Amino acid sequence: MPMNKVEHSYTSDDIQVLEGLEAVRKRPGMYIGSTSARGLHHLVWEIVDNGIDEALAGYATAIEVKVDKDNIISVSDNGRGIPVEVHEKTGVSTAETIYTVLHAGGKFGGGAYKVSGGLHGVGASVVNALSTFLEVNIYKDGKEYYLRFENGGNVAVALREVGPTDKQGTTVRFKADPEIFKETTEYTHDILRDRLRQMAFLNKGIRITFIDEREPEETREQIFFYEDGIREYVAYMNRNKQVIHEEIVSVEGEEDQILVEVAMQYNDGFVPNIYSFTNNINTQEGGTHEDGFRLALTRVINGYAKEKGFLKKDEDAFVGDDVREGLTAIISVKHPDPQYEGQTKTKLGNSEVRRIVSNIFGSQLERFLMEHPEDAKIIVEKAMIASKARVAARKARELTRRKGALEVSSLPGKLADCSNRDPAQSEIYLVEGDSAGGSAKQGRNSKFQAILPLRGKVINVEKARLHRIFDNNEIRMMITAFGTGVGEEMNLEKLRYHKIIIMTDADVDGAHIRTLLLTFFYRFLRPVIEGGFIYIAQPPLYKISRGNKMAYAYSDEELEELKPDFGDKFNVQRYKGLGEMNPEQLWDTTMDPEQRTLIQVEIEDAMEADMIFETLMGDEVAPRREFIQENAQYADLDI
Repeated sequence: MPMNKVEHSYTSDDIQVLEGLEAVRKRPGMYIGSTSARGLHHLVWEIVDNGIDEALAGYATAIEVKVDKDNIISVSDNGRGIPVEVHEKTGVSTAETIYTVLHAGGKFGGGAYKVSGGLHGVGASVVNALSTFLEVNIYKDGKEYYLRFENGGNVAVALREVGPTDKQGTTVRFKADPEIFKETTEYTHDILRDRLRQMAFLNKGIRITFIDEREPEETREQIFFYEDGIREYVAYMNRNKQVIHEEIVSVEGEEDQILVEVAMQYNDGFVPNIYSFTNNINTQEGGTHEDGFRLALTRVINGYAKEKGFLKKDEDAFVGDDVREGLTAIISVKHPDPQYEGQTKTKLGNSEVRRIVSNIFGSQLERFLMEHPEDAKIIVEKAMIASKARVAARKARELTRRKGALEVSSLPGKLADCSNRDPAQSEIYLVEGDSAGGSAKQGRNSKFQAILPLRGKVINVEKARLHRIFDNNEIRMMITAFGTGVGEEMNLEKLRYHKIIIMTDADVDGAHIRTLLLTFFYRFLRPVIEGGFIYIAQPPLYKISRGNKMAYAYSDEELEELKPDFGDKFNVQRYKGLGEMNPEQLWDTTMDPEQRTLIQVEIEDAMEADMIFETLMGDEVAPRREFIQENAQYADLDI
């Protein structure tokens, strides 16, 4: 929602200096998470956040982000412009102070910002420290100023006045240092585009322009501008789904200087997609704002259903899962002093927010249901169907519960368990087919490796209700073997194996089975992925041999590199499936911890992961075809 202008000065007196810029280049991971591609893109977000903060304060209306052919980033806003006068504590210009002193900014109580997207206020100086050069053009009070740093934050050109201007705002231009970002200094177009689009959704009325000069001229510029903010975000998230009511529920309110926005709409799917944000930061672990939303949603829909006679008895009341089935929702709060907790510091901890969100959202949802009786009836009937399915699933789910970690009789009959009872030392292979499962059982080290053969393709959980999912034999076997339970009963501490390894054939069917399994893990065992316990085995594609000499190749490129070692005459075997390998070969190539290659499954962006799983495994064909066409070049399959 548009913010009221902060009635406060923005001068050097508002810029507080907490400590000098030290150790950033030595320990960049402490400030940007990592020096991988994720950390590289984090530099952009730090500078963009400064422009967003100017917009939240009521001064900027437009932000432009440009990436040129040399991967130099330029970020411009039309805000107030960085203060230029000499700072009392540092003796140099305030602009220089902001870019050279860690924790120097207007976000530490000076009053220049009511709320701020930045978590730590270290953005500008950290970006400077990790760049080969950074230059700033400031347009303020009819004058343009220029400042340049080189080689990790050293002043190359002190702040100087350039001349008159009719512009207002700040432009920052920088190039990431390849000595720091050894993995890559090339930005990914889609990551930049998607994040900037998200920022525009979360901040209604702000125009964000993205220019990528590496792209063809007809596609290099995109403008993101959403007058309806997160209402349009929900419509965007549901664009490839069949919605069951046209009107999007949209809520806005403010209490104790905490701004609350919620938008939601149901589709005919079974999976809820609820995303929460605090000061534009995606709180992937949820928090008190999400708690308040969930409490109010369940309370209000139950109250309406009872009042209108849909529910006859108290024991028929809906639970949270019933009213969230097929729901797409965005929860956004703007808080002047957010407190975060959780492993990744993306869980909002402010206790007062739970009550405020619950009150604001609950009262306005009640009004929506009363004013839209047809939509209300559709929503309640969907919850009633979900409730019946939940009851039907209860018996099937109970079959997956393990009574005790040592009761082997409760484990699936197909499971060849390991003898080790220490989860940290144990791993389980999920193997495609009984044939490969037999080879894996013979080739494994039974002390720490368990084998669970899976017959055929597991159910697509994206298209099925709970009772069908838990009736599926393969799903039940996996849940029982893992020992954690699922849903609200899940306990990660009971996980019996700290490596769950998916081992499928290197063909289209194998890729499909792998995707079905990952979809199940993501929807029902997501903490197992987030904990780093899911892996994908990499079996070889080829065996090359000549006489007694033999080697394995895991890609076409590796095969070509090996060929010269075997002279002119050699045999190449292309493995179509795991079943073609005998137990010794399977151990040597795919199961021996000293030789194998495992890919750990990680969630880089939960919202992006949601959309990909829905695209690949949902009902809509057109978006799946488009995704496959766009990404076919990255596939490595024997079709």
